[in-house]
Amino acid sequence: MIPLESGFLRGSYPPLVTPFSRGAVDYETYARLVEFQLAEGSHGILVNGTTGEPSTLTADERARLVKVAVETVRGRVPVVAATGSQSHAETVWLTEQAEAAGAAAALVVTPYYLRPPQRGLVEYFVDVGRRTRLPLLLYHIPGRAAVALEAETIERIAARLPTLVGIKQAVNDLGFVSQLLDRFGPEFRVFVGLEELSFPMLAVGAAGLMNAVGNVAPRKVARLYEAVASGSLADGRALHAALFEVNRAVFWDTNPIPIKYMMKRLGLIPDNEHRLPMVPADERLAARLDALLERAQLGTRRPVGTA
Repeated sequence: MIPLESGFLRGSYPPLVTPFSRGAVDYETYARLVEFQLAEGSHGILVNGTTGEPSTLTADERARLVKVAVETVRGRVPVVAATGSQSHAETVWLTEQAEAAGAAAALVVTPYYLRPPQRGLVEYFVDVGRRTRLPLLLYHIPGRAAVALEAETIERIAARLPTLVGIKQAVNDLGFVSQLLDRFGPEFRVFVGLEELSFPMLAVGAAGLMNAVGNVAPRKVARLYEAVASGSLADGRALHAALFEVNRAVFWDTNPIPIKYMMKRLGLIPDNEHRLPMVPADERLAARLDALLERAQLGTRRPVGTA
């Protein structure tokens, strides 16, 4: 594994939602969301993660979102670009575009729908990783992609790809996290991809968080990482408890439907618009989320960049 600076790819990297306006990507609002994350103390930005609904975007839209994020950040924090697709050719193109735009690393999901064999996954990630100078993170989310990475498969990828530096783990399996850290060492960047496991995974050695909840509570999520990283486990446990119900709410419907509704209510986006087949929260979910926002005391916020 290539050496990384000690603080690089560590901390809270929220996967930003993609705001839409009358069916089009709202890049102006997206830039404001990036600024909001920086103001709230996030350690990095993830563009086109699952929460950003990338499968509803064109490749050009995905590439432009990375460019907007990099231009808005202006080097203040790293921008990680999620560049994976079901298509090898599209993944390669998106990764090349992300590198050209100035992204700091690429996050590549296991190619979905195809359900390739493990040996195919090895060849896929090695090939994609060799086409870019960017550090590569695997994205392990079998609940969405319908294919799981085995530890031996990751070992085989790492043996042939020095730029493999970590993984986003969106599976309820703490044992797998410990297995990876035992095999690759503490410098291997394991990012939490399941909100409810944020504190437990950090406690066993995860490098950071890529959590949808970071869209609505970025400061608390960043502080959770900082507390555990500094050894303040009691503070981390308290933040885990404070975030617990909000973390669960992510899955009251398909992510990011609940997140976008809460962001609209908090004044962070003008509307909770989606592209089909995704749809906004219905009345029952909206009422449930309204009650949660009242209990969680997240408050209402003025849209970033407005007077």
